[in-house]
Amino acid sequence: MKNSPIQTSTFTFLTDLKANNNREWFAEHKPRYEQAHQNMIQFADSLLEKMIVHDNISTASGKASLFRIYADTRFSKDKTPYKTHWGLRFARATDFLRGGIYVHIEPGNSFVGGGFFNPNADDLFRIRQDIELNYEDWNALFANPRIKNTFGNLRGEQLKTAPKGFPKDHPGIEFLRHKQFLLSKTFTDQEVLSTDFASQLDETIQQLRPFFDYMSEVLTTNTNGESIL
Repeated sequence: MKNSPIQTSTFTFLTDLKANNNREWFAEHKPRYEQAHQNMIQFADSLLEKMIVHDNISTASGKASLFRIYADTRFSKDKTPYKTHWGLRFARATDFLRGGIYVHIEPGNSFVGGGFFNPNADDLFRIRQDIELNYEDWNALFANPRIKNTFGNLRGEQLKTAPKGFPKDHPGIEFLRHKQFLLSKTFTDQEVLSTDFASQLDETIQQLRPFFDYMSEVLTTNTNGESIL
């Protein structure tokens, strides 16, 4: 499987766009955007090719994973018209494989993240049920070297106190307070521009599997371990 590296010119385009985030500049430099966009499609294709070897990914192509660079300013006070990063999102296939993967490419701020950004109410309650019953398993999960050494601690937005219906003094309160369940790892610009970055990124994504496997089991069973699908 080949690597299609991110080109320095793709990074330079983002840096220049950040300094000139207006429609006139973008129109003048449209060929640079198109070249950078095509480079990111090729990179995403090479990453997807590696990911489908070890996971079931429903995202059809690298192009399908790539977010538009045009910012949605309709409901935002920030009216700058363009994003100054590339974002890629990959979904896991079937109801039995939970969790999503997001890749953020931006000079000085590149990272990969995986997990559950906005779980619906039923999923969030089921996750909290599992934490309440099996918090020791959660401690063990995030002490797993594959997770701990690669991503560190669980991230994501949290409540200030225990969620309604759960005890404030529960030993798993740090997990219970979470509204999002995310893991992430940053990369330097040098790493992002290396010829084997797609392989590095894929190796990092593979370290998410203990987390995804555990959460998939939780979200497809009830508290008795019986399938709900």
